[in-house]
Amino acid sequence: MPALSMNLTAAKDRHPDRIALRCDELTVTFAELEAAAAGVAALLTQAGIEPGDRVGVMLPNTPAFAIVFYGIMRRGAVAVPINPLLKAREVEFYLSNTGATAMFATPAFADEATAGAERAGARCWVVDDAGLAELLTGLPDSMAAVHRADDDVAVILHTSGTTGKPKGAMLTHAGLTRNAEVCARTLIEIGPDDVVLGCLPLFHVFGLTCGLNASVLAGATLTLLPRFEPGRALEVIERDGVTVFEGVPTMYAGLLSRAADAAPMATRTLRTCVSGGAALPVQVLTDFEKAFGCAVLEGYGLSESSPVATFNHPNRPRKVGSIGTPIEGVELRVADTDGAEVVQGEAGEIQIRGHNVMLGYWNLPKATAATITADGWLCTGDVGRVDEDGYYYIVDRTKDLIIRGGMNVYPREVEEVLYEHPAVAEAAVIGTPHDSLGEDVGAAVALKAGATATPDELREYVKARVAAYKYPRRIWLVDALPKGATGKILKREIIVPATESNR
Repeated sequence: MPALSMNLTAAKDRHPDRIALRCDELTVTFAELEAAAAGVAALLTQAGIEPGDRVGVMLPNTPAFAIVFYGIMRRGAVAVPINPLLKAREVEFYLSNTGATAMFATPAFADEATAGAERAGARCWVVDDAGLAELLTGLPDSMAAVHRADDDVAVILHTSGTTGKPKGAMLTHAGLTRNAEVCARTLIEIGPDDVVLGCLPLFHVFGLTCGLNASVLAGATLTLLPRFEPGRALEVIERDGVTVFEGVPTMYAGLLSRAADAAPMATRTLRTCVSGGAALPVQVLTDFEKAFGCAVLEGYGLSESSPVATFNHPNRPRKVGSIGTPIEGVELRVADTDGAEVVQGEAGEIQIRGHNVMLGYWNLPKATAATITADGWLCTGDVGRVDEDGYYYIVDRTKDLIIRGGMNVYPREVEEVLYEHPAVAEAAVIGTPHDSLGEDVGAAVALKAGATATPDELREYVKARVAAYKYPRRIWLVDALPKGATGKILKREIIVPATESNR
């Protein structure tokens, strides 16, 4: 498998003048994308970044993200994608955890980014699309790509912080390339004439692999939407003749809410829609297909699996409610607590093995050993079953992970912030049902004896310290949290007050 930077070179050689990226009026051809990426590689070289060094990417969905990402790949460095909404303490952790020495950040959140980078001892370039172009002025645009082996780390994605701080999943050049290639060729079946709507965050593995990397491999155009808004998305679909839409369930619900306002022919070019990130409610899927006349294909995967593991393949019968069948080159099984495969139809843990599985967690050998078996099976923590036709279904989650509108929220991370409040004695963060988001973040809190604090005060305290999608909209005070015999808090026994409302 070629390194990720070579995929861009191949696309440039085949289609130099085709549009690779579009963001409203701004367009970037494949030739321009590679030249700009080479400029970023030269900038990194000039700054002392060596192959294997880690570089943060805290940018929104604009061409700058793609240019910086492929520039990091060309230099042979490792990209550390960071949500631009994160606060300084979170940015500091991502950079410090990976030993990143540099970062690119958006001007929209420059204060938090620069503060986090300064605390981590990392250099920070604050750039938007125009600023990046100016930064690259005068730098060579033909710097040769550094060779990387198949199993060299390309990206470190932070994930699975339910048992502590987020862990950095190490994804390889071969794993990401193969996953994108299989996705482009056999799942969404895209080519040079396709236009993919890039509204999934590129800092998330779904958008990075199935959006950016798959489009580059196929020579397709990725039209970027920096912030998803249903009405705006429909406008871009019509304007750019989008053929492939990729989204999380809340995006489908949002588009559905605007279906009546959409022009009759606005989505006539759509031929494939892909859903992932969380389970898509059957009713939303059915209503969407009826409203827009385009089939929705649902898949499943994790950051640790690059991400795609299963899919409702376009050339096979689709089963609504199923996450489909394993993709090419990937195996799945349903196992019991001892790692033995269960009888077909019975519930157990879904496990994955194949080219898409991560190398492991950055600097966490024990966590890696607990997640990947000796014979290569990735333990997902998701409970599922498989039917007689080999179609898989998610039954439940064994982890405490909260998926709020397709975004992962790790309870322990939020709990640690609550515990920093001087009045808090105990805190437990849980997912609460939400009509449009799927889940929202809630917290049960017990105060220290004699201390006072209101739910509003606690909410604002957390809100100031974590990204906006993470803070608990619902906080309620209790005398004490339920515990087991060992003193462990039993989240399953926490009762959400019926009077508590979303904020």
